[in-house]
Amino acid sequence: MAVTANKRADQVVYGVLLALAVAVPALNLGVGESSALHVSTYTMTLVGKYLCYALLALSVDLVWGFGGILSLGHGAFFALGGYAMGMHLMRQIGTRGVYGNAELPDFMVFLNWKELPWTWYGFDSFPFAMLMVVLVPGLLAFVFGWFAFRSRVTGVYLSIITQALTYALLLAFFRNEMGFGGNNGLTDFKDILGYDLQADSTRATLFVLSVLALAGGYAGCRALIDSKFGRVLVAVRDAENRARFIGYRVENYKLWAWTFSAMLAGVAGALYVPQVGIINPGEFSPLNSIELVIWVAVGGRGTLYGALLGAFVVNFAKTFFTGALPELWLFVLGAVFVLVTLLIPQGIAGYFNREARA
Repeated sequence: MAVTANKRADQVVYGVLLALAVAVPALNLGVGESSALHVSTYTMTLVGKYLCYALLALSVDLVWGFGGILSLGHGAFFALGGYAMGMHLMRQIGTRGVYGNAELPDFMVFLNWKELPWTWYGFDSFPFAMLMVVLVPGLLAFVFGWFAFRSRVTGVYLSIITQALTYALLLAFFRNEMGFGGNNGLTDFKDILGYDLQADSTRATLFVLSVLALAGGYAGCRALIDSKFGRVLVAVRDAENRARFIGYRVENYKLWAWTFSAMLAGVAGALYVPQVGIINPGEFSPLNSIELVIWVAVGGRGTLYGALLGAFVVNFAKTFFTGALPELWLFVLGAVFVLVTLLIPQGIAGYFNREARA
């Protein structure tokens, strides 16, 4: 029964994503702006941002819903992927910056830097930057997980450590000495691969890439969960000590799921940055990581599709309330989380699954 429900949900997810990838850009580029069917660039960019958030929520659901690892620091991996993309886009500005320096970004010229820091080497190359998008978050997650899981840190203690990790990165990236733009971060991007970032066609392409990345991430997570690796991971979640006693290297399963999850988050961050036009240390905020856990809880953890649903529902509500009644948003978010926890602890997806079985 559960397998059939997952297959049906997967079909719906792929169908919706295919429709978005084809219909939205086609309507945006092929229908006049005066038409009721026209999708504005603003709307497409907004939905593109939601798609990036959905991929981020998917990465959290993989480790929390199926591995039992509650991460309160996944925003760090998202931000690192975003900074890798932002650094490439900054290198592409060249002499078009305010100071017209072909080698140094404007903020470095303003801070009187004389040469490019070594951490920026290679980011003028798109393939190198894309490699860093997955390698930097993945390597950080691997090193962190190696020590944490082999030390058998679990539960609330692990959650607190992940939150401390993202807060430490927040403080580090705020410092101008780090060479990542300090408080202002990286912005004023001009183009990507020679295409104007403000052009409708570029926005449409980024939108389609976000859809494809989400579909690929979803398919990858589903294949992982349906494999022997995924079944062992779920066993570790439900009975870690028993899985260890019968011979499984529990820490290895948790480590590889954790690392893969971080790489997905990095890809989400890389797609997010060119669509919103900025990346700054605020993305490392622990509050952001807590909020994305709420997305997964609202949608329904341990389902994959629930994470996507929660990301869209909560962020749509955030867009509405921060525009109409900004002072009420945090109260609404808290109320939604409390109500979901009390009334539908399995989230929206779990509620509909229960109704379908009734």
